[in-house]
Amino acid sequence: MNSSRLGRTGVAVTELGFGGAPIGNLYTPVSDAQARATVDAAWAAGVRYFDTAPHYGLGLSEQRLGAALRERPRAEFTVSTKVGRLLVPNASPRGSDLDIGGFAVPDALTRVFDFSRDSVLRSLESSLERLGLDRIDIVLIHDPDDHLDSALAQAVPALVELREQGVVGAVGAGMNTVNPLLRFVYESDVDVVMVAGRWTLLDRSAAPLLDACAESGVAVLAAAPFNSGLLAEELPAEGTRFDYAPAAPGLLAAARRYADLARCHGATLPQLALQFPLRHPAVAGVVAGMVTPEQSTADAAWLATPVPEPLWDGVVAP
Repeated sequence: MNSSRLGRTGVAVTELGFGGAPIGNLYTPVSDAQARATVDAAWAAGVRYFDTAPHYGLGLSEQRLGAALRERPRAEFTVSTKVGRLLVPNASPRGSDLDIGGFAVPDALTRVFDFSRDSVLRSLESSLERLGLDRIDIVLIHDPDDHLDSALAQAVPALVELREQGVVGAVGAGMNTVNPLLRFVYESDVDVVMVAGRWTLLDRSAAPLLDACAESGVAVLAAAPFNSGLLAEELPAEGTRFDYAPAAPGLLAAARRYADLARCHGATLPQLALQFPLRHPAVAGVVAGMVTPEQSTADAAWLATPVPEPLWDGVVAP
């Protein structure tokens, strides 16, 4: 599987990255064995970039990913995790995080948004312990939408200092929104941004961000290429989700048009969706959530099978 360097750093990512939210019990429980098998299948398919966060399952994703990678040669894989949601003891647990956080795990811990220098250092120390690693390759500031000034003034300098010390390989921000990420590109010394769901077949609102990154030498990681489900099936069905809610009729119709177009060229909608983000020169990799071994294998196969070039000519904005 092809790899790309992130901006000016020595950190490399494979074109397909393993999204670790599902193995943190996103919406539904996943067994330890299934989580391990899913990571193993991704590894067998050539994936060497793995993304996680404390937010995902209140640390469970980090723990499971660390366990699955522990016996792998450290020089052969890249891990990203995130800061901004500090995990602290929950003073009022209700038994499950599902309703509040979206993860089917006990809620003995809770999240506190904190982008201060102290929080960044504490969060990273805990992540290293859960992952069982002595360094983090990529650290992303996670969803600082309502805390941009604090994130830019405190979190970024703290991470840049760690990068200069060699503790962190690359520094960036990860969000679902475009304009705040533009501030990181223009106002800070980040190496990479992760944009989720905004550079896909059906949502190309991140185009100005990608162009700015290309001009500034900032790498882009395009996450959620299937928009949480709508683009993950060869023929999307009624009720399929787009950005975690049932897809609007217009979006469903657009997805089906792309599915028909792909089929006419001997390709599939998921294949098209997974490869589309990589068409922009600023995109170093695409990060897809994986929850079963079969899904890991399928994602890698979709990426590896070339899309006929004439098909791209028909991929116009929905």
